[in-house]
Amino acid sequence: MVGLLLVGVVAGLIAGISPCIVPVLPVVLVAGAAGGEEGSGRKRAVGVVAGLVTSFSAVTLGGSWLLGALHLPQDLLRDIGLVALGLFGLGLLVPAVGDVLARPFERLTPRRRPSSDRAAFGLGLALGALFVPCAGPVLAAISVVGASHHVGIESVLLTVCFAVGASVPLLFVALAGDELVSRVTQLRQRAPLVRQLGGAVLMVMALVIGLNLTDGLQRLVPGYTSTLQKEVEGTAFASSHLQALTGHGGGSFSACDSSVLEDCGAAPAFRSVTAWLHTPGDRPLPLASLRGKVVLVDFWTYSCINCQRTLPHVEAWYSRYRADGFVVVGVHTPEFAFEHVVSNVAAAAGSLGVGYPVAVDDDYATWDAYHNEYWPAEYLVDAEGRVRHVHFAEGEYTQTEGLIRKLLVAAHPGTVLPPPTGLPDRTPDEATNQETYLGYERSQFLVGGQVVPDAPGSYSLPTTVPPGGYALSGTWTVGPESATAGAGAELELGFQAKDVYLVLGGTGTVT
Repeated sequence: MVGLLLVGVVAGLIAGISPCIVPVLPVVLVAGAAGGEEGSGRKRAVGVVAGLVTSFSAVTLGGSWLLGALHLPQDLLRDIGLVALGLFGLGLLVPAVGDVLARPFERLTPRRRPSSDRAAFGLGLALGALFVPCAGPVLAAISVVGASHHVGIESVLLTVCFAVGASVPLLFVALAGDELVSRVTQLRQRAPLVRQLGGAVLMVMALVIGLNLTDGLQRLVPGYTSTLQKEVEGTAFASSHLQALTGHGGGSFSACDSSVLEDCGAAPAFRSVTAWLHTPGDRPLPLASLRGKVVLVDFWTYSCINCQRTLPHVEAWYSRYRADGFVVVGVHTPEFAFEHVVSNVAAAAGSLGVGYPVAVDDDYATWDAYHNEYWPAEYLVDAEGRVRHVHFAEGEYTQTEGLIRKLLVAAHPGTVLPPPTGLPDRTPDEATNQETYLGYERSQFLVGGQVVPDAPGSYSLPTTVPPGGYALSGTWTVGPESATAGAGAELELGFQAKDVYLVLGGTGTVT
């Protein structure tokens, strides 16, 4: 459990330096710069972060359940956060209003603490309801647990650890604001004006966040933390523990995450869909009714910036190949409570240019049927209804489009396809090995022989091991998620990377 919590903290740190924090940066900067009493900036910064951790954890794990139990709209907490953020801005802009707003927090903390510090905690509570960090496996698992109402002590601790990690970079931003004011004499002498400007910034940001006006900027910034995120959250250790947390075995199609077409089994049907968008009459679109067509099942959620950056490619494929028998079904599985509201999904789909069918998967039934763990995730299904390729996260668009074209030609021999879309891929593309697993559930990079599952087997190294591949020699016992070395065991890897890490357990000597 301790290892998983450490993963949660590091995953939060990565989320805290990702492009997704752009909307909250001005708010936390103001929290440090627009302090009240002399020297209170640091306390305000800590108060804002503490409030954010508290609010984000509670909203993510229990917000959906609470709103459902009270029969309230799922986006109510977000709306309350927006209103509160605007009111705090008004309180800084008009001191008399600020005094009134600070009174409720005087009962929550000792009276010796300045009222501005107490209000800072309240500002953090509002900000936590609006905080939308970039999605990775850890946040996905937390969201699944919260949405399915299976919250336990482990999920609570993991959520808090993630929130703390994500808040650390924000704390430094808030402290930088305080340091700026304390060092610049002119700002220090005009503290009331600084507070009023900070209030104006908060009110503007409430409007900007409410109208999702920062999404375009966030989409323009490449997902520079994606590789780091995979290194931390995509390990076998993290995956197995997160799967245990969410209650399913996970990754039944993960072996299809390769550069070639494979047969990974029948594609599960769409299950318990809350609503359908962009179908005739918004009627259900059963997967079985799409036999004979090539289908891309794309798991996404509208506030996920990673998902938003993939949408132009998915939309271009749909537009280019729709006449040739290609269909996209976007399975919208919500990450946060406000994304459960169908009207919000419809509005976001319209603003993002999504014109293909969308299945609103509020109950995570289709997500669970695919044992999915990621936003975004793409499952390419052939004309016979078989999953032939899977891709998680951003990138590799040219490869995916090439596989779509192959399946279309195979489904309709003689078809003359239009030229490829040719959209530029802005995902960082440094050449490195993919995450490699030694267990037989994800042994797609093994070369030179077949795995003997769950029993000692004798292996021999091939003449060469290509880049990205690995081979075994000697005696190995290969299980579903690991391989145990025996007599004369050797492992050879063809790699291109700055560093190579091997996850090890047990006792012995490794050379």
